[in-house]
Amino acid sequence: MASHALVPAAATTRGLKPTQQAMTKRERPVFSLSDDHAMSKKILDTHNPDGREVDVNVILHIVEDVFQHSYPAAMDGVLNGAGAHHLEGNIEALKLEEKASLAFDGILEGLAYIIHKVSCELTCKCSSGGHDTHSTTMSVLGMLSGYQWDAKLVISLAAFAVTYGEFWLVAQMFATHPLAKSVAILKQLPDIMEHSASLRSRFDAINELIKAILEVTKIIMEFKKLPSQYITEDQPPLSVAISHIPTAVYWTIKSIVACASQLTTLLGMSYDMIVATTADTWEMSSSTHKLRNISEHLRAELNRCYAHIQEKMHVEYFQMLVHLFEATQFDNMKIMRAMIYIKDDLLPLEVGTTHTRASVEVLRRKTVLLLLSDLEASHEEILVLSQIYLESRSRPEFQYEIVWLPIVDRSKEWNDAQEQKFKELQALMPWYTLHHPSLLEPAIVKFVKEKWHFTKKMMLVTLDPQQGKVACPNAIHMAWIWGNLAYPFTISKEESLWNMESWRLELVVDGIDPNLIDWMASGKFICLYGGEDMDWIRNFTKSARSVAQRAGIDLQMLYVGKSNNKERVRRINSMITAENLSYCLMDLTSVWYFWTRIESMFYSKMQLGKTIQEDKVMQEVLTMLSFDGSDQGWALISRGSFEMARAKSQIITKTLDDYTIWEEDARVKGFVPALIEYFLQLHTPEHCNRLILPGLDGDIPEMIVCAECGRPMERFFMYRCCTD
Repeated sequence: MASHALVPAAATTRGLKPTQQAMTKRERPVFSLSDDHAMSKKILDTHNPDGREVDVNVILHIVEDVFQHSYPAAMDGVLNGAGAHHLEGNIEALKLEEKASLAFDGILEGLAYIIHKVSCELTCKCSSGGHDTHSTTMSVLGMLSGYQWDAKLVISLAAFAVTYGEFWLVAQMFATHPLAKSVAILKQLPDIMEHSASLRSRFDAINELIKAILEVTKIIMEFKKLPSQYITEDQPPLSVAISHIPTAVYWTIKSIVACASQLTTLLGMSYDMIVATTADTWEMSSSTHKLRNISEHLRAELNRCYAHIQEKMHVEYFQMLVHLFEATQFDNMKIMRAMIYIKDDLLPLEVGTTHTRASVEVLRRKTVLLLLSDLEASHEEILVLSQIYLESRSRPEFQYEIVWLPIVDRSKEWNDAQEQKFKELQALMPWYTLHHPSLLEPAIVKFVKEKWHFTKKMMLVTLDPQQGKVACPNAIHMAWIWGNLAYPFTISKEESLWNMESWRLELVVDGIDPNLIDWMASGKFICLYGGEDMDWIRNFTKSARSVAQRAGIDLQMLYVGKSNNKERVRRINSMITAENLSYCLMDLTSVWYFWTRIESMFYSKMQLGKTIQEDKVMQEVLTMLSFDGSDQGWALISRGSFEMARAKSQIITKTLDDYTIWEEDARVKGFVPALIEYFLQLHTPEHCNRLILPGLDGDIPEMIVCAECGRPMERFFMYRCCTD
């Protein structure tokens, strides 16, 4: 028979006859060239759909119900002699389903005849000696020429289910029901059931093949359900997939024919004949293997179709977001729902610290700060932002809400480690968070990356309360610099704050340490310094104290560390404190915050379109950042708001050593002005300044000039992994 060209999986070749094992070596691809051309043409010649529609879902539901109540439940009942008990146990269930089955009558009306006709074809052809499964399959396809491919399969399955269901219904009831007993005798079922244990392998093989048939059928039905607005049959990937469906339908119906053949040939057989034909189970296994391969192939094609549909839907959602932000809105809710969660089936928001759930409605008519970050957001960022947010809760004039949207790579499989990291970050946040990253549409991730230039650094996008439009593309910088004073966190507010600002000590330190506030209030000289060379720190603090004593000034020193080496700063803090060299920012979050604010001043100015050449604050900020990026120590000495002198280690050390040279100028002009003048005298054209800026796409200009000499700085790329 043609079906013998099919072979089982490698594991099933054990115990096969030599001729059968030889066949396994000749296994062809799922859809071979002969399938695709010669066979496919014959199959397509039988296909002449006339437009009739069949509710295949309802029919398949009934068919599956038949299989479910037949084998193996029936087999177990027969072996255990529990047929009558099994029947009684199902009477109540049948009563409950009676009303539902009435609804099927209208759907099945008109199909009963064709199901009966196909069923007769299966039983009559299969019961005749020397039947050809290929001819029977083509005959069934000819009968069903007017139906779609999925309907052909389901009707063929229904036709087989009638025979299969009748067989097991009589097998279950013949021991207790007179009519079933008479029918069973005519079919010689008692002899079959008497040796049912010997036949289990055959019934198991039929059952496995039925499962494979159902799997292929369901996949083919899924292709019919694909939304036509996103995918069409005349273009890939669907056009590629449906080109394989006719051949898949052929092999599936051929397997149904094989199942029917196995069942009908049992009737009237003696035990000796049954035992003699047990090798036929190999054909069942071979067909099952073939269908599983087909199923796997079709599933891969279906997944490609779903990926295509998803991509189309993401593009559509992305374009919708672009339109929403461009169009005039009645209020902010349409944009809020689109950016957070567009459905109404659950509460998408959750307060991180309390796990209180909420709907998007809580954001109506409020200034909303969308917090964008991946799962690598630092605890320092969240801690400082939490302090700012919690302070606003006690101030009725600050009416804003923060919503965290976790930006994760949806193309990678979500795992337990990511889940744990998400939960840990969420638990730190006293504001609204998305309940879970899976709720975030992939198109939103694409939107924030392409339109708002999110890469990795945390962002705060301000949406206005009236329409939900972007009021500031990134308010995180002004939040770090001014806290709640930046409310409502708009570009215009950022501009007005800078208009009132200048480069002064209060801007640099912003009360980052309580001692600084007292020192500034009492008019003391303040020295901020940094670096990692402990020997230089010892020499510098000793020289600074000596000069201050000789100059008769009250100088207070504060070590502010470096931005990128927490453990190193922690060790230096311990040594400075142990040796009583100066004050330190003992809280490493304060060290992080000090440098983050300095960095944010640069980005805030950049966001407003300011340039280094024209803006004094940007020049000073870049100087501070170059100090942090260098390997040398540095110091900034100030008195009052505006008198500030700063220099790197070599110049500041030389200046302090040469105090006797400019001591008179210090008495006449003041300590800080004289210090600045001497710095300038020592300055030479030779210098090497290094500036490290975190990568923010769209924020870093093509050219940055040196804050010291005004020449364009060379641009390098640096990749850093720091777990400190």
